[in-house]
Amino acid sequence: MLPPDDFDPRIGVAEMLEPGLRRIVAPNPSAMTYRGTNTYLIGDKGLAVIDPGPDDTAHLDAILASVQPDQHISHIIVTHTHLDHSPLARPLAARCGAPVLAFGHAHAGRSQVMRQLASTGLMGGGEGIDVDFHPDQTVVDGELIQGEGWTLKAIHTPGHIGNHLCLEWGDACLTADHVMGWASSLVSPPDGDLSDFMTSCSRLQSRDWRVFYPGHGAPVHDPEARLAWLVAHRQSRETAILGHLQSAPGTAEALAAKIYIETPPALLGAATRNVLAHLVDLYQKSIVEPENTLHAKATFRMR
Repeated sequence: MLPPDDFDPRIGVAEMLEPGLRRIVAPNPSAMTYRGTNTYLIGDKGLAVIDPGPDDTAHLDAILASVQPDQHISHIIVTHTHLDHSPLARPLAARCGAPVLAFGHAHAGRSQVMRQLASTGLMGGGEGIDVDFHPDQTVVDGELIQGEGWTLKAIHTPGHIGNHLCLEWGDACLTADHVMGWASSLVSPPDGDLSDFMTSCSRLQSRDWRVFYPGHGAPVHDPEARLAWLVAHRQSRETAILGHLQSAPGTAEALAAKIYIETPPALLGAATRNVLAHLVDLYQKSIVEPENTLHAKATFRMR
């Protein structure tokens, strides 16, 4: 587990994090969003609004109020299409006239495996997906998004969801929900893909970063250590799952109850989805197999 932090931001207030970067925390705290969604504003004149957040009038007003008389919003960038990140993009665009940029629609970026699983209708998932989202402009991996005095580089980091982007800003990275400032990410098939998630971690580990600015929680000032923890955390979950399956077959739900023994009951559903992601990954590696059809409630055993 990550140690507790003292992140207690002023909700709805634009706080300067460093020159050219401000953060507004949305009023949507929950067990899955922590204090709320972090909306970032980059720039001094023409601003990029990154992850406008949930469809909340108060948050829309807070974003617009943060724009000074000599400033304007030139870009609206959505890192991924969960309901706590993308729905306010369209109302904000209607107010400021800026285009909405993202990797793609709600199911863009899914791996072939996850597309096949989704087509069966047996995997469940779909937690908090903004299914109606469509960007004005799609952004591809490695693309530079440039504004007045700033440049962001898109890094496609599927795993939490297929269309997830991190955004390189010099030696800082806006990591959205791939690397967060308070917990590990939910990976729930078929929207989430653990194989992709681990590959995306490796991509971020391939360069040196000064700081991560996550979608929830405080800035991460030791990115290398946080990534190492995230990878080790997933590896430890895999080890625990395999340990239990070596004793007896089990479902994702049963395994989650045995492994996540300190998790509050309200979060066991999310824990079960994370275990399912591991089981699908292990199935793809030919290490485990379902006793019958591969689906969300299948009983798995060692192969």
